Amino acid sequence: MASNASSDLDFQVTVEDLPITFKVKYIGSEVARGLWGIKYTRRPVDIMVGEAKKLPPNKVLPNCELTVSTSGVQLEIISPKASINHWSYPIDTISYGVQDLVFTRVFAMIVVKDESSAHPFEVHAFVCDSRTMARKLTFALSAAFQDYSRVVKEAGNDVLDSGKSSDTITPTRQKFAIDLRTPEEIMAGEMEQETEA
Repeated sequence: MASNASSDLDFQVTVEDLPITFKVKYIGSEVARGLWGIKYTRRPVDIMVGEAKKLPPNKVLPNCELTVSTSGVQLEIISPKASINHWSYPIDTISYGVQDLVFTRVFAMIVVKDESSAHPFEVHAFVCDSRTMARKLTFALSAAFQDYSRVVKEAGNDVLDSGKSSDTITPTRQKFAIDLRTPEEIMAGEMEQETEA
């Protein structure tokens, strides 16, 4: 276990390290059936990776710069050129992030689009150059979540102190999770749950 703990130090990202930019390939997005958990990212990632593998030789996944900051995730397509080449996901719309347990170079996150929509949750997936980079990306989003959590708590205390109500951060927007377990640890946890059932 000690070797695993020391290797995690290589991936540590703190709020002070943000913003941090990763070069990734954007696989795409799929509908998710839940707000957070590997069980809601696994199937969509399988579908997207399957589609990506079927791309003809002249079609490539977009090369992107993915920047994680305290305000969220920004994505810019570097190549091929696209009509819409830049968009962002504010931190309060991201509910979950994880390094995939099967495709360990894939980082996936669940984004909440519109809560009144029939399918409000969307999984976005990115291929990293290495499983190490996918892990570091997961830790970067974790640092952003920690900062957002601090801001939410401070805003809550300010509201309590002033006696005024604030609807800028809704209760549903305060729910988010990041899975920092290694793919092997996630797999072991999933197997444990299946044997308990």
